[in-house]
Parts: sequence; C-alpha cells; structure tokens
Amino acid sequence: MQNRTEFAHARRIIVKIGSALLTGGGRGLDMPAITDWVAQIAVLRHQDIEILLVSSGSVAEGMCRLGWKTRPRSLHELQAAAAVGQMGLIQTYESLFQGHGLHTAQILLTHDDLSDRQRYLNARSTLLTLLELGVVPVINENDTVANEEIRFGDNDTLAALVANLLEADLLIILTDQKGLYERDPTLDPTAQLVYQASINDARLGEMVGESRSGLGRGGMITKLRAARLASRSGTATVIASGREQNVMARVVAGEELGTFLIPDVSPMLARKRWLAGQLKLKGKLHLDEGAARVLREDGKSLLPIGVTAVDGDFHRGDLVACVDMEGKEVARGLVNYGADETRAIMRQPSSQIECLLGYVDEPELIHRDNLVLA
Repeated sequence: MQNRTEFAHARRIIVKIGSALLTGGGRGLDMPAITDWVAQIAVLRHQDIEILLVSSGSVAEGMCRLGWKTRPRSLHELQAAAAVGQMGLIQTYESLFQGHGLHTAQILLTHDDLSDRQRYLNARSTLLTLLELGVVPVINENDTVANEEIRFGDNDTLAALVANLLEADLLIILTDQKGLYERDPTLDPTAQLVYQASINDARLGEMVGESRSGLGRGGMITKLRAARLASRSGTATVIASGREQNVMARVVAGEELGTFLIPDVSPMLARKRWLAGQLKLKGKLHLDEGAARVLREDGKSLLPIGVTAVDGDFHRGDLVACVDMEGKEVARGLVNYGADETRAIMRQPSSQIECLLGYVDEPELIHRDNLVLA
C-alpha cells in the first residue's frame, strides 16, 4: 500500500489496542470504549474484512482487580496479575462480540511460538482456519508463562509479528495519541503531526520517545519499531488515536487520520523474498504433470496425490522445492509433513492421510499461502 486510498482494498487487518486505552489510564477496563471498538470491528468483519485483535490490558486489569496501584517489578507478580486480568479481558470480548453474532478465540503466544518453524506453521494454520470460519482471534502475549528471554517485550512487537505471520495488508495501532509527532507534543504544543512517511525515513527515529503511562511496556518508539518490523512483510501501518470516533472505518476508508507509515515492498514480494532467499532448501518434491500445471496456472495448494518422489530429509515447516517431470523448479514452500510422512502419503488422495499416518495435520502437503512460484 503506497497511499491511503488503497486501504479500501485491505482484506486482512491487525488491530492493536494498548493498555492505557483499554483500562482508562489504569482504572479498570473501560467498558464504553471497548464496546465501541468491538462494534467497529464487527462492522468491518461483516464486510468480509478479516480482523485480528491484538489486545493489551491483562496485566493492567489484573492490577486493578488485585488493588495494586503501581506495576510490579517481580516477574511472578506480573504473571499473576496477567492471569487474573486475562479472565476479565477475554470474558469482556467474548460477550461483546457475541452481541454482534461473532465468535472469538483466545490466542496466547510467546516468542518461541513464532521463532520455531514448526510452531510458527502451527500458529499460522490455526489463525488462518479461524479467519476462514469468520472468528475474530483475540491475541495477547502469554504473560503467565513467558520469562524475560522469550517475551516479545510489548504488544506492538507482537502485533507486527502477527502481521508478518499472516501477511496482513494493514496494521492499525490504536494509542492515546493522535499519531506520531515531529516533536513531543506534551513538551512542545506547536509540534506537528506526521500524516504520512516512508518507513525508511531516517527522521522518524528522532521523533519518538518512551512511554509515560506506567501501564504498558511500550511507547511511540515501540510503535515505530513495530511498523518497521511489519513493513518487512509489506504491511502498512497506521498509528492513530483510539479515542477518535469510528477510527477504524475511517482509516480503512482512507481518511487522513493518524500517521500512515508506508512499507517499501508489497506483501507478495516480501513473502517471495523470504521464501526464496531467507530459508535454506531442505528437500525436493517431484510432481506429476497435473500437479505442476495446477501450481503454475491456478495457484492452488499442493496435494499429496500429485507427488511422485521425495528427495532429502526434512521436517514439518521446512522449505522444499517443487519440480516438474523435467526437473525444473515450479515453486517452493513450507511443507506440512516430514520427509518420511510425505513418502508414505505421496500419490494418495488427502482423504487417505489419516488412514496412512494415523492423524491429519493438514489436507494439503503445501498450502498455497505458504507457496511461491519460481
């Protein structure tokens, strides 16, 4: 997305809402505000736009329920607060979304879930299935078990990694500020809002500062870092005030609201670069004429029945090449089954996977979302 008018074509959006917004500055869940944001998401979802909600607030809500006035420093106390607060947070989302005829799903992630290729693929498959079912995933860091080594650090980063995971078209970060300013507006009232900038603009780094709320772990600097991370998969980012009326629909409609940060690549090109150059090939699948044609011409998933031979020793989530009967590479992608399993199910219809293996991970050997043409 190179301009705001293209937001109207966004089909997959990540919405991140921070702690200060969700808890009214730490006074407990702001029910009127959350009710309004859920209603906005519901409108977009009913327009067949896929929405994933990355929600902070569990620790802040837990602190409120436990009567704690300041954020604890102890990891175990933070984890306890998160466990208590998560109950209220998810209960609130579930009941409010049900009022709009929508189901929700709680997804708790740690850094390990997205750095390990098999767990990455599992998380991606689960989230894509939920979106296909029309469910709104509510995603948060798994604060109750994460230690400092596996934390994302803040939910801005988590939202960006989810954008990478699913090649989202747009990341909307809702905050208590109108967007990114040239200078800190609390220190300089004349500071101007940055309406639009390239994510690679070196001046952006000079404009951000740390959080002053004491509730979350983020600040405008983490939002800029998140936007840069999201841009790696071609995702555009808008940083805007969650207090703006109907902010999500207005952003999607292309209104000049908040700060629009432009990525330097398209989602498809970014994913193709990643699959083509960032991962090492671990094996090769030989395809029959029909399978090669379907991949080239129709862009469909690769099924086991189209595979005639398997080279290499690979595992679920590894990158493999798909070659035609002449040995020419047709595509490459992340495989859903290991080499031995693939040999067992090749030349067989997907309906036989469970009979042959005793279980089914996916009906496809490589899903089309994890595959790029050569």
